Amino acid sequence: MYGENPSAVVSHDVSQTCSYTRWASREILCDRNYMEVSHHIANLDAEAKGQTRDGKDDKLNVNPEASGASQGIWKMTFYTPEPVAMVLQEAEQAGYAAKTTSSRLVMRSPYNTAETYSEDVAGVPMEVFRVSTYYMAPQGLNVVNLAAACPKGGVLFTEDMISWHVPRRVTPLLDGSITVSEMHMGINGQRLDRSQMAARGYTLSTTDFHIVVEIPLGSPDGYYKSHAPDYQYHITYFVEPMLEVLWRTDDTQDDTRYKVLFPIMTPLMPQSPQIQDNTVPETREFSVLLGTFLHDVELRNITFSTGVLTVEESNAKGFTVQEHSLANGSKIFSLQVPFDADVVLKHNPERMVTSYFLPLIFALIILPEETPFALPVDLQASLQDVVLPIMSGTCDQNQFYISVKFGSHGSNFKAIVGPRELTAEMAEDYNFYENGTHLSLILPYTAKDAVFELLTAESVKSRIDLLLLDRANDWVLADLYLACYFPLKATECHPNGTMTALAVKVESTRYLKPNQLTLKDQSCTPQFSDDRFAYFSFSVDTCGTTRTFFDNYMMYENEIRLSYNNAKGAANTSPVDPDYRQTISCFYVVNETQTVAFSAKPRTYEPAADIGTGLLMVQMRLAQDPSYELFYQAEDYPVVKYLRQPLYFEVELMHSTDPYLELIAENCWATLYEDRTSLPSWDIIVDSCENRNDSYATIFHPVVSDSRVLVPSHIKRFSVKMFTFTKDNEVLKDQIYVHCDAVICDTSSQADGSCRGQCVHPPGQSYSRPAGVKRERRSTDSTRQRQISSGAIILSNL
Repeated sequence: MYGENPSAVVSHDVSQTCSYTRWASREILCDRNYMEVSHHIANLDAEAKGQTRDGKDDKLNVNPEASGASQGIWKMTFYTPEPVAMVLQEAEQAGYAAKTTSSRLVMRSPYNTAETYSEDVAGVPMEVFRVSTYYMAPQGLNVVNLAAACPKGGVLFTEDMISWHVPRRVTPLLDGSITVSEMHMGINGQRLDRSQMAARGYTLSTTDFHIVVEIPLGSPDGYYKSHAPDYQYHITYFVEPMLEVLWRTDDTQDDTRYKVLFPIMTPLMPQSPQIQDNTVPETREFSVLLGTFLHDVELRNITFSTGVLTVEESNAKGFTVQEHSLANGSKIFSLQVPFDADVVLKHNPERMVTSYFLPLIFALIILPEETPFALPVDLQASLQDVVLPIMSGTCDQNQFYISVKFGSHGSNFKAIVGPRELTAEMAEDYNFYENGTHLSLILPYTAKDAVFELLTAESVKSRIDLLLLDRANDWVLADLYLACYFPLKATECHPNGTMTALAVKVESTRYLKPNQLTLKDQSCTPQFSDDRFAYFSFSVDTCGTTRTFFDNYMMYENEIRLSYNNAKGAANTSPVDPDYRQTISCFYVVNETQTVAFSAKPRTYEPAADIGTGLLMVQMRLAQDPSYELFYQAEDYPVVKYLRQPLYFEVELMHSTDPYLELIAENCWATLYEDRTSLPSWDIIVDSCENRNDSYATIFHPVVSDSRVLVPSHIKRFSVKMFTFTKDNEVLKDQIYVHCDAVICDTSSQADGSCRGQCVHPPGQSYSRPAGVKRERRSTDSTRQRQISSGAIILSNL
C-alpha cells in the first residue's frame, strides 16, 4: 500500500482462513460470468476410460510432445455439438482456461462462446459446455470427458416474490439415474441454514421437474437500483441466490456437486414519486415534498419561471431546499418558496383574491452513472389578500387635490379621470406625482375631465370622478367622486348700465352647445363661447331686458335660454332634452339726494386696543413629500417608512393672520412610546437648533408665501431621517413617536431666549445638549408654549 509519498511503500501481513467442503468426483460451478467443471483424475496404467481416436482429426494424430503438452494438457475437443479441436494455446486465446493438478482437471469457459450451445431442459434455457480434454500423465496420454450446463432463465416475478426454477434433472450432465443426497440454498455464495432461511422468508422446494427457490421482493440480502429509461424514474431489485446440489450416479457411485450462483435482477418497475403539497396559504409560502427516491438519486438543480438554479443557488436566494433520509435508506426532497419571490407567478381570478403559481422542474441524476431524469411540479395557492388602494380628496378655491394610497397591487392599475384613461400628457397637465407608495393629482375645477353639476349666483359646483381599474379584468379597485363649490360670479352689474353674464354647461345638459344660447332676444348671442361656457355682455335697455321697480330699487332681468329652433328654423336640440333657462338680474338704487351734516373735534389721546385673551392653536403634521402639499391624515396612522427615509414635519400656528406673531420649534424629540415623557428618547431639535450630536442632522426647510401659506412666520418645516431605538444591536420596537415644544413669539417686542428666532443664539453659545444631560421643561411662559406630538411611525422591514 502506498503512503502519501508514492515512493513510500507500506507492507501489512494479512491472514485469511477459508474452509471448503470435501471434493466430489465432479464439481460443476455456474458463476456470474463463467462455467467451470473440475474432475477427479487418477494415475492409470492404461488409457483413460472413454479415450477415443478419430483418424479424420488431424490434430489428434499429432505427436503430443511436439505440441509442448508433456506432463500437461495437450488438446481439447469441443462439441457444439459438432466436434471442434484446439490445442491448449488456441483454447486459451479463445477465452478458455484449463489446469491440472496431481488429482484434478479443471476447465473454465465463458458464457456465449462459439463452442457453447443452448438447450432447453424442463422448460429452462441452459447453456451447455462439452469438451474432451487430452492430457499427458506419467503413464501416457489420457482423456477426460467434461461437461457443464448452467441455467440462463427460469425466473418468475410477482409483485412481492421472485421464483427461481432450476431443472431437477440436468440432463446434459446425466447418463443414468441419480440420487440427490444434499440440497442447499445460499446468498452471495454463502450457504444458509433452515433458521436463516425462515428468518428471511426464503423457501427451497422441489416439484416433479424443478427445484424452486423463492425469495421475497425486497429481501435485505439484495438491493434496489434506480434507472431512468426515457427520462422516467424506474427501479430494479437485485439479488444473487445460490443453489448447491450433491447427487450420486446410481451405477458408478460417482458424486457430482452442482453449484449455481445466479444473479437476478427484476424487470424495470416504474415509480411515480409522490408530490405532497404542504402549502398553507396563510403562511404565504409554498411547501412541497418530493419522493420517495432510492439512495442513489441526487437533486441536481431546479428550473423556475425565471431560470435554472442549483441547490446551492436556491438556498442562497432565500428558498429552502433540503434532503431528508428515511430509516429504510430512501430519501425525499423538500422545497419552500415564499409567495413574494420573483419566481412566483401571480394573477387575480377575483377582485379580492390572488392566485399564486409556482411551476417547477426538478432535475435529478442517478449515481454513479449520472443518468438524468426530470420531474415537473406545478404548485398553486389562492389567498384573499388583496389590499385595495385608498383615495381621498380636498378642494380649495380653484383646484381639486387628490391623493391615492397604493394597495397590494402598487401602481399596477388603470386610472380613469372623468371619461378618459390617464395618459402621460394628462399626468403632466394635472401635476401628477408618485413616490412608490402614493400618487397625487392637482386639477383645476375647470379641467376638461371635470363636470359642472350646478351653477348659483356666487359659485359653481364642479365634480371630478376618478376610477382605479384592474388592468386585466377592469374590476373597480377604488372610486372617488369629489364635488366642491368654487367661487364664480355668474352675473355682474356695472354702474354704466351694462350687464355681463356667464352661462355654464352643466352635467344634466350634456348635449348643450353653449354657442347656441341666446338672451330673450335671440339676436343677442354670446360674445365668447367654447364647449363649456358662454359669455354675454349687453346694455340693460337691449336684448329684451325687462325693468321692474321695488320701493327704492329697480331690477333689470333677462334670461339665457336655448330655443328649439334657430333663426333659420333648424332644431338646436331635441324636445326631450332638459330645458335650459338661466335667469339673470341686476338691482340698482333709485336716484335720491341725501343731506349729511358732520363736525370734527381734535382727539385728546391716540386710540389703543384693550388687552384681551384668546386661544392659539398649533398643529404638527407629517407631509408625504418635500413639497409639503399632501399630508398624512389621522386615518393613515401608523405611517410606514423605510430606514433613513426622510420624514417631513410641519408645525403650524392655526387660525391667525397676525403678521407680528412667529412660531418657533423650540425642542423636538422622538420616543419609543406615545407618552412624550417616556424613555428612551432622542433629541431632534435642541434650543430651536438641530442636534449637533446626531450624525444624521435635522434639516430646516424654508417657508414661502403661497396660496395656502399666508403668513410664513406661522409655519416651521424640518425633516429627519427614519430611525429606530436599539439596545445591544437589537431593535427594541419598530416604531417611534415625535414630540415638539413650540413657542409663539411677539416679534414687535424685545426678543429674548427662543424668541430671537429659529436657531438664533448670542455669539459663542452652543446649542447641542451635552451628553448625559436629560431634557428638562423650559421656563418659557406657558401662555406662549404649545406641546404637540405625531402619531406612530413604523419602520418597514422590506
